[in-house]
Amino acid sequence: MHIDFAGFLHNFYATSLRQLLIIFPSVLVGTAFLNEAVAVPLASRADITIKKIIDTQSTWPSVRLAKPNQAKPTALYYLKINGDIYRVNLVTGIQARVYAAAQHHLGNVQGFAIGPTGIFYLVGNEDLANNLTRATIVKGVLDTTTKKVVWSTLAQTATYPRSATAFDHRFNGIVVAPAGDFIYVNSGSRTDHGEIQTAGGLYPNTREVGLTAFILRLPANGSNISLPNSRALLRSVGYIFAEGTRNTFDMAFAPNGDLFGAENGPDRDMAEELNWLQLGKHYGFPWRIGGMDNPQQFANYDPTKDLLLDSRFTAVKKGYYQNDPTYPARPVRALVEPIVNLGPDADSYRDPLDGVVKDASGLGMPFSTFTAHRSPLGLVFDTANAMSPEFQGDGFMSSWTPGDALGASVPGPYKDPSQDLLHLNLTKVSATKYQLQTTRIVSGFARPIDAEIIGNKIYVLEYGGTQAIWEITLPAKI
Repeated sequence: MHIDFAGFLHNFYATSLRQLLIIFPSVLVGTAFLNEAVAVPLASRADITIKKIIDTQSTWPSVRLAKPNQAKPTALYYLKINGDIYRVNLVTGIQARVYAAAQHHLGNVQGFAIGPTGIFYLVGNEDLANNLTRATIVKGVLDTTTKKVVWSTLAQTATYPRSATAFDHRFNGIVVAPAGDFIYVNSGSRTDHGEIQTAGGLYPNTREVGLTAFILRLPANGSNISLPNSRALLRSVGYIFAEGTRNTFDMAFAPNGDLFGAENGPDRDMAEELNWLQLGKHYGFPWRIGGMDNPQQFANYDPTKDLLLDSRFTAVKKGYYQNDPTYPARPVRALVEPIVNLGPDADSYRDPLDGVVKDASGLGMPFSTFTAHRSPLGLVFDTANAMSPEFQGDGFMSSWTPGDALGASVPGPYKDPSQDLLHLNLTKVSATKYQLQTTRIVSGFARPIDAEIIGNKIYVLEYGGTQAIWEITLPAKI
């Protein structure tokens, strides 16, 4: 079964153990995906080494990693979805819970970052009556006198309508600007591909709303900022950074200061994206996804003839792909296309003309950007330029969804194993455009969900198996 992972994270938090065992027989609280084997990651080359730091498995799944503000950190922090934050010593493997929801007052916490001055930032969500939801962003600042962290609300949204489907992505990813002056926060879509979702009739004719499918930029020193459910009002006060993003669960700054985001695609076989995120740009959702037009916007769309619909996926099974006469017209403004992947890896696609899975780089065809259904996460950059020349300053990314390396036998990535660590060699080919080469350097994780980078070491956090933290050591700068 393919699971929209962001929706699944919320359902895990909100649903009782008894209900979980009915809905997901393979899921047990504290063991994540019980039927999946414990991971044994393998490097693609002899000069890359792999070491398990610790298992983080407990009642609640681990969802985020963050590194402290130190020149050479010897510890990492990891976040549980219930709000618990643990500190783990990378040398000894000793871990301890240092903060909990009782202190920061958030639940369903899916975003975590530490700024350059050591301030903690968390993004949490709560569900309210009538299928409403609300997001809160808090910050934790160390009081130098008491040596205790003081938590306060940086921003909170108005309530807004959920779709009550697996595609309620909510607020999640957060990244702090290198200068520490702004935070960037992702709000995912409430739909799979811009279809009407009424939440059982509570919200007639509702697709996306003012607080969904975009990225905010907020002042890091803000306090009690109110975020209305109105795109016009948010735009008027300068809080909107980018629009047309479906669910950019992870963002990261490159060494040159450019911001990139890994984008999760829909249940149709459309590519997952890597985007260069820029102020004021629109990235296409829901009209353009993975370098393709969303066909539901066209009057002659017939889903029975759509070769990119796989009946194993939720939105397809539930009939969300349909002829849709009231689908809104696309914006007049230019829509930014995803970064082109030149391969050799993570670039399989299903041809919409014949339904056959093909290799884009093998055919010499540019591709935007990654194999469908990968759920790209754990985006990091070598901002310290600590690695050997072939990796220096480059990006790295993991992907959550298990795939089939040889075919399409699972509802996930096809001819692509996923659950790996990719080397992203980005090249800026013009003032407005990047392209990249993508190479798999480690394979065999158990649903990797986040990553951090310290020097020439990349740390990967798993959601599946024992929820391990792995240390991947790459060749260092000499």
